[in-house]
Amino acid sequence: MIWTTQPRSRVGSLAAICSGQGPSVTLLHGVGLNADAWGAQIDVLSQDYGITAFDMAGHGASAALKIAKPKLADYVDAVCVNLSAPTVVVGHSMGAMIALKLAHNPAVIGVVALNAIYRRTPTASAVVRARAKQLWDERSVNPEPTLMRWFDDLTSPEATACERWLRAVPMDGYRAAYSVFANEHGPTASELKSLHKPALFITGEREPNSTPEMSIQMAECCPMGQARIVKDAAHMMPMTHAGEVNAHLRTFISQCHQGEV
Repeated sequence: MIWTTQPRSRVGSLAAICSGQGPSVTLLHGVGLNADAWGAQIDVLSQDYGITAFDMAGHGASAALKIAKPKLADYVDAVCVNLSAPTVVVGHSMGAMIALKLAHNPAVIGVVALNAIYRRTPTASAVVRARAKQLWDERSVNPEPTLMRWFDDLTSPEATACERWLRAVPMDGYRAAYSVFANEHGPTASELKSLHKPALFITGEREPNSTPEMSIQMAECCPMGQARIVKDAAHMMPMTHAGEVNAHLRTFISQCHQGEV
């Protein structure tokens, strides 16, 4: 696939790619990326649904939050005020954190969390917090360490696109979001147990941070939860394994909008 920059619309305080018509689907990307990372999903899902893929605050064409030290709730609120019609929210990485918080909103009829974390170990927490701290000593985003964690082949179209997006993200927006991401541990067990809505957790078999075990545990906590593990996939699964991810999404989204889950 060729990863291109798609036109944006203004949706409240955020910029978004709006595509297709029909029942609503909301897409939320991860730290350092932007709504164009959903290109493979937008191409397929917009055939049947009205897609709103937001640029996270401080990313893409969205302005940064006007808060010195934002919290996860601030990123959640920036999206929440724009939800009205019944929608299925799909989030990836930090976008999954946001999606799972939004899941309790009455406008949300189902949630999908891709490569979501749950109960990080102390070692994993220390590593990601050290990365977040290091960003305050850097003047611009160095994408190489991130790309080496995400991809085996740094020359692939997916890696090349992610490098372009990481180099373009404003440093202040990246620092703020990464700090939130590093200091969160995912939803609590009580939050998941109280989520009486369809919830789908998908991660990659080779994902070292948002592991298959995490997705399975979250699904088991949710009264209407289910988990899918994508073979041989890692963190950028929505891009690298779009065909399988899209198949899972289409089935789940259709069932949510038809009330069949």
